Amino acid sequence: MSDERSTGTRAAARQLFAALLVAAAGLISARLIHVDVEDLAASGAYTVLATALLAVGLFGSTFGISREVARFDVRTIVLAVTAGVLLKAVLIAGVMYLVFRDPAHLVLAIAVTQIDPLSVAARIGGSRMSPRARTILLAWASFDDPITVVLTVYLSAFALWLSTGGTADLGLGPYLATLGWNLALAAAALVTWAVLTALRRGPAFQVAVLLAVLSVGVAFNLMLAVALTGLFFRPAIAPHVERATKVALHAATFMLGMLLVSLTGAGALAGVVLGAAAFGAQAVAGLLVAGRGLRGDRVSFALAQQNGITAVILALSLQPAFPQAVAVIAPAILTVNVLHIATNSLYERRLSRSAALSAREREDVSPAPPRRVESGPQPSRQ
Repeated sequence: MSDERSTGTRAAARQLFAALLVAAAGLISARLIHVDVEDLAASGAYTVLATALLAVGLFGSTFGISREVARFDVRTIVLAVTAGVLLKAVLIAGVMYLVFRDPAHLVLAIAVTQIDPLSVAARIGGSRMSPRARTILLAWASFDDPITVVLTVYLSAFALWLSTGGTADLGLGPYLATLGWNLALAAAALVTWAVLTALRRGPAFQVAVLLAVLSVGVAFNLMLAVALTGLFFRPAIAPHVERATKVALHAATFMLGMLLVSLTGAGALAGVVLGAAAFGAQAVAGLLVAGRGLRGDRVSFALAQQNGITAVILALSLQPAFPQAVAVIAPAILTVNVLHIATNSLYERRLSRSAALSAREREDVSPAPPRRVESGPQPSRQ
């Protein structure tokens, strides 16, 4: 029984080990070919590839959400992906600013606020969480990605403004215009999907249109539109989306490893602090989101922080504007995932010991079975 309960933790450990191997391969490759990190991060091809990987990750995360199941706990899910995400962002950014006093760390803090949907899916099957709690956590992990991306984009401008002492132009006008273009693309995708459904077009035609929508999103960096599209534009290609998302994760991790040639001691220290702050912020937010309605799952919610594809790709996307992004976010991802595996393993062992102790106590207090009395032949009555 204990082996079944620890299956999720072992799966998360295997996933982390595989990610470390891929990142190490990227680092070795960068050293062998003498990659210049600044030139790579500033190149147009690099930016397009990072944006494309982010689009795949965001679409894959929202594509897998069951809309029917999500409606059952829509209030809790909305609370998690709005107040929960904002609370975590404030806590993580606050810790980073108090420790390092660097406005750039405000943006880097947002990059690890979200919960990685791939990592959650990898371990949730072996957890003790109730079916309702699993649904909420999966929805949380999927819907908080686009919100994190939006927060990162807008706080980037604010951090740059702070770093210049308030002399730089915030330039919020273009960002608001971009929000409008995101909504316009998502609306166009929704209308197109309705038309395709009414005309009963096959999956091949639907996929072609979907690729066109995603291409526009990548070309103009309309990531919110990509995430929204995944909620309704759903041809029968779920296995292919899952495989594409995993490939994107490995590709992003390899690129992250290539950029680790710039890792410094200061970046590693900041990353460990960032990872610990992210894990602690999830503990606070998770307990509040669970509330009284999910009392039995509160600890599982508190220990649910994991980082993966979105944090990796956001690090790649932020690198041109914030040269310390990869050097800080990479060790933060490692710190978060190690804390996740260690704490969940200890919690599962504690639950297993408690269950075993309760079983022994029940055996000790249970009444002894009645003794069977063997009786001989009874004399006949005259």
